[in-house]
Amino acid sequence: MVTETPAGTAVAIAAAVRAGERTARAVVDAALERIAAVDGRINAYQVVRADAARREADEVDARPDRADLPLAGVPVAIKDNVSVAGEPMRAGSAGTADTASEQDHEVVRRLRAAGAVVVGLTRVPELCVFGATDSIFGITRNPWDLERSSGGSSGGSGAAVAAGTVPVAHGNDGMGSIRIPAACCGLVGLKPGTGVVPADLGNGSWFDMAENGPLATTVADAALVLSVLAGRPELADVTDPPPLRVAVSTRAPLPATPVNRHWAGAARAAGDQLRAAGHSVTVAHPPYGQSLGTSGLARWTAGTELDARLLPHRDRLEPRVRRHAAVGRAVLRLGYPKQKGRTRWQQRAGRFFERFDVLVTPALAQPPLPARNWGERGWLVNVLANTRFAPFAAPWNLAGWPAMTVPAGLDPDGRPVAVQLVAPPGGEARLLAVAAQLERANPWPRTAPL
Repeated sequence: MVTETPAGTAVAIAAAVRAGERTARAVVDAALERIAAVDGRINAYQVVRADAARREADEVDARPDRADLPLAGVPVAIKDNVSVAGEPMRAGSAGTADTASEQDHEVVRRLRAAGAVVVGLTRVPELCVFGATDSIFGITRNPWDLERSSGGSSGGSGAAVAAGTVPVAHGNDGMGSIRIPAACCGLVGLKPGTGVVPADLGNGSWFDMAENGPLATTVADAALVLSVLAGRPELADVTDPPPLRVAVSTRAPLPATPVNRHWAGAARAAGDQLRAAGHSVTVAHPPYGQSLGTSGLARWTAGTELDARLLPHRDRLEPRVRRHAAVGRAVLRLGYPKQKGRTRWQQRAGRFFERFDVLVTPALAQPPLPARNWGERGWLVNVLANTRFAPFAAPWNLAGWPAMTVPAGLDPDGRPVAVQLVAPPGGEARLLAVAAQLERANPWPRTAPL
């Protein structure tokens, strides 16, 4: 099975705290010690809530319903683009206010109600726009290779989990922002379908492309956290699926986009493993189409413009994000984005999935980007770098369908590789079941050897 880490798994921690074998305070103390030991090298945390987390752990230990809490005493990290009461929400930007939020976002409220303890808020790129995590607050590095990015925009959460500081973290995903850092950092990351988990992200959730979800080191932990975020306890019970029709595609959604042979090989190997598990596996490519990129780009840029309108200090935006928002402003003036672009893609994808139950693709087209201050580079350089290394995720945000990243071992340089699984609406439990089969067939190291 998967290797151990100082943080333990969320499933194991919660069981021990519920049974009185461990205290939430002891678990949180261990997490804070781990953060102090390793975060100076990776820069995953925007805020470490040491004193507040200890107080909240004591409150969990004193709760009369502790024995019933699904996340009893589990330390979690929250991405710094949702509100956490008592902490500023900076979203990686000098344009945000440094005043404390008055209340928890709904997903934070659900995690706390389930017994989780928020030990910190994690770094993001400015306004969560790009797929590498760097901002005025610094560069977040990949625990597997400090010269590489942890991905983005949930890169701080990915680095925090991969470094073993917490067993699970919150993220959100508007163009791949859970699945990309999960792939970079060797984690399980799940973007649920539209409406499964409360979104309420920024100014319109990027036209309903963005969703909240978990990053974890095991499928069981991801399922447990998703069950809490969704308010659906049954999702925590991962069982083997019936024989499924599986499509494997290594063709990138964007034309003239090369796919690294190790990442393509991971998808093919996952297909072989699922075939051995009794599924019908076929090489087949989704009908992405040329208009897909334009529809996604329109929402990506226009969503950024809408988020920028909420800022008290918009003039402090990085040049690349300012340009991204300016493109979005032009998109909005022209009357875009239009629903018909999304609807046409959903219809094409729906016809493809009449023949298949699950799609397997590489999670990334190229290894993680270098860890550098991408904010110093031009807008077009950033857009091209992002679309070339991580093209597989965004189509499923546009569709609003569930998709997840599953680790698939290490490449010859010792960095994680991963696959993406996609299912039609309502397929979260199916994805988790398939992911669990891949986990058994090809166990991965839970955390980086820091």
